[in-house]
Amino acid sequence: MKFDEIIDFRGKHTSKWDTMEKTLGVAPEDGLAMWVADMEFRPPQGMVDAVKRAADNALFTYFGDAGDYNASIQWWMRERHGWAVDEKAIFTTHGLVNAVSMCLETYTRPGDGVVIFTPVYHAFARVIRANDRRLVECPLAIRDGVYQMDFDAWDAQMNGTEKMAILCSPHNPGGRVWTREELQGMADFARRHDLILISDEVHHDLVYPGQKHIAMPLVDPSIADRLILLTATSKTFNVAGMHCGNAIIHDEGLRAAYAKRIHQLSVSPNTLSMHMTPALYSPEGAAWVDELTAYLAANQRLFLVGINAIPGLRMMPMQATYLAWVDFTGTGMAREEFAARVAKEAKIAASPGPVFGLGGESFLRFNIAMPRVRIADAVERMQRAFGDLQ
Repeated sequence: MKFDEIIDFRGKHTSKWDTMEKTLGVAPEDGLAMWVADMEFRPPQGMVDAVKRAADNALFTYFGDAGDYNASIQWWMRERHGWAVDEKAIFTTHGLVNAVSMCLETYTRPGDGVVIFTPVYHAFARVIRANDRRLVECPLAIRDGVYQMDFDAWDAQMNGTEKMAILCSPHNPGGRVWTREELQGMADFARRHDLILISDEVHHDLVYPGQKHIAMPLVDPSIADRLILLTATSKTFNVAGMHCGNAIIHDEGLRAAYAKRIHQLSVSPNTLSMHMTPALYSPEGAAWVDELTAYLAANQRLFLVGINAIPGLRMMPMQATYLAWVDFTGTGMAREEFAARVAKEAKIAASPGPVFGLGGESFLRFNIAMPRVRIADAVERMQRAFGDLQ
């Protein structure tokens, strides 16, 4: 588990490095890629070995018998999250954005309102609009420097045409691990407004020591008739390019509708990902994640202290994920100015806050899943770029 290893991703067809100059104006030759949510670490060796075995045996046929695959998911959820998953509840998708899109197609109609809690993962809004659904942005409140749910304000926004809500748990980009009370509030909100609730828990393994993620089905089993939970190995193990995710649906009615949609679209799993997942959801994978989360927590501390030492900048303290959310309001600068300093002077590619929806206007998101020496470099670059404020 060599998290300090420097890997050169340039010129290897990685979106994070090879498109950042075109997208954000930061050249890979001397820039830092801190935007796309890929880690700069190698995945567990057992997964690499499993994919190599499949390639060596020329196993590129249609995949059959998902027993080992499903059993590994059941083992992981039971051992890591205390959640018993029925094998019949597992549906494999081409990643979780694909899963969200299929949920929209299955459980809503064009023109229906779909609620997201902003600022939040930008792909939610993109696929809602692409499916001709009405985007309903419910802004999170900031209290004590972190995001909080604001049910009173959200209740006032509902007009009865909303059919679905999408929760990001843990939260991207704010790094919050929602409490049991907050999650219960979300369950009640969905019930109160008769919403299908999609709980995207792709970051549920990337929780820092001392924090505890609670899977939504464990919060309130009575909402099973309106709950779809999404999980994947992608963020946990840095394998997003394999496009493999899972929709876990325990209600028979919801399950039948989703199965029909999968059949209509002729969705079938990626063969290599089916070999990959049991190697990841394993004791070796669990040990790797434990070391990873400790490493990320230390990266977070380094970045938090360094960024908050710059007058006018404030980073939200993170409880989970590897995505740091930095507020530039205190600089007094227009968005164009602080973004230009980060891209042109610090030469850091960071994700623009507005793409995450309402509330993101004064923010940038920084990916800290990289060797610690690069985090230290990023801090130095930022302190130089904003040195006149010190």
